[in-house]
Amino acid sequence: MAQNLDASTIALVKATVPALQAHGADIVREMYARLFCNAEIRALFNQSHQAGESPQQKALAAAVLAYAANIDNLAALLPAVERIAQKHVGAQIQPAHYAFVGEALLGAIAHVLGPAATPDILAAWGRAYQVLADVLIGRERALYRELAEAEGGWRGWRPFAIERITRESAVITSFVLRPVDNGPVLRARPGQYLTLWLDVPGQPPVKRTYSISGGHDGRTYRISVKREERGVASTWLHDTATVGTVLKVAPPSGDFVLPEAPQRPIVLLSGGVGLTPMVAMLHALVEHHPGAAVHFVHGTLDGASHALGEEVRGLAARHGATARVTTFYQVPAPQDVAGRDYDHAGLIGGAWLAEQTPVAEADYFLCGPRPFLRAMVPALARAGVSSDRIHYEFFGPADEVLAA
Repeated sequence: MAQNLDASTIALVKATVPALQAHGADIVREMYARLFCNAEIRALFNQSHQAGESPQQKALAAAVLAYAANIDNLAALLPAVERIAQKHVGAQIQPAHYAFVGEALLGAIAHVLGPAATPDILAAWGRAYQVLADVLIGRERALYRELAEAEGGWRGWRPFAIERITRESAVITSFVLRPVDNGPVLRARPGQYLTLWLDVPGQPPVKRTYSISGGHDGRTYRISVKREERGVASTWLHDTATVGTVLKVAPPSGDFVLPEAPQRPIVLLSGGVGLTPMVAMLHALVEHHPGAAVHFVHGTLDGASHALGEEVRGLAARHGATARVTTFYQVPAPQDVAGRDYDHAGLIGGAWLAEQTPVAEADYFLCGPRPFLRAMVPALARAGVSSDRIHYEFFGPADEVLAA
């Protein structure tokens, strides 16, 4: 990417790093205010990420700063670019949308920095933004084509009907989705998610991503959704959606995936509803990688919140001696029995992971809420797990986790 930017542009963009460090949050806040004046653009964003201190805005501020700081070494940002492209494909972002974002970004920089945002600086940022936009547009175009041309694939939003609803715990419910046309569905890579377009009465279009939580049968997908307090989408799915309800679904996306041919032991480490992509990975390991060493480690509040436990234990039993399951209950209830329902009381700790999992050689896949990841990612690093063996998915923007 950098070869498309001249030395003057690179120098001007890097010169704005101190201003972005000081005013990045204000710039992003102003940028979103400008974007959301356009109802079509506003509908592209998950509005639950805009509330309060807005983790989405914090993540974008960090991303803008990282782009400026690495403008002369953009290869360092390629993993982030791939993750962004995957998210954009899930949300069905199109090339025409980039012009709106660029206009809002430059307008926000000019508004917040005032006279310090000289015409030369704004022009440099315009060129830098366009280079990044072109890279993302190209990668997304390739992803859209791959998804449309693959067996069972499609382009855009495809109608799916809810075929089965299963309550997995006090807070998590599974939904099996089948396409209305009864055609085959694309094989998702274990760990990927679906983006759903929900028509919730009294709300603008609601778009949410949910990890695929089951194995591949060629005809359906399963998602397992936690009821979130004040969650528009999750509440509607739990309380209103029924068998036969039709949803619009984008093709599977995401770069948090199990390797096609695992070469090292696998530790699947999850907290709460973060177990959903891990269950899909466990299905794939059992079906396609017999003999692979796998340790499924899960933490949840108690037995009432523990979802898919019997399924996980059954999969591990099918896999045989090279599979192990360990469950932590933070606060076991009186009816929860150690050795039957769970293995350890309390939180998963770094010392336990260092003692009980192969930190010197395993690949670790993590998923859960931000506090869980903020604790686990640094704990694994301190235990000696190299960064290339720590892979994580997050439900929402990656702000503090990426910083850690």
